Amino acid sequence: MFKLWGKIVKKNNIVQTRVLEMNLEGLSAEEMLFKGIEDLCNHFDIANPMWMRDNELEMNQINKTRFRAQHFIEEIDFDYFEIEYIVERV
Repeated sequence: MFKLWGKIVKKNNIVQTRVLEMNLEGLSAEEMLFKGIEDLCNHFDIANPMWMRDNELEMNQINKTRFRAQHFIEEIDFDYFEIEYIVERV
C-alpha cells in the first residue's frame, strides 16, 4: 500500500489536506509517486508542479517535499503544496 499525504498551506495554516492511498501493482515507486502527485493536484484543483532536484533530495532524506511558487508555471494563491510519504510501521 502506498500512502501520500498532500497539504496546501497558506500563511502557516493547512487550508486543504488529503491522504491518498494507492495500490497500483506493476508501477515503480517513482511512477506511483508521480501518479500520486497528479491525483492530489487534481483533487486540490491546482496545476502539476515541476519536479526539481531539491524535491528529489528532500524525498530521499526526509520522505517529504514542498512545492513553492518556483515549481509552478502558473501563479499560485497559497504558500506551498507539500507531499509526504506515510510509512506504516509493522
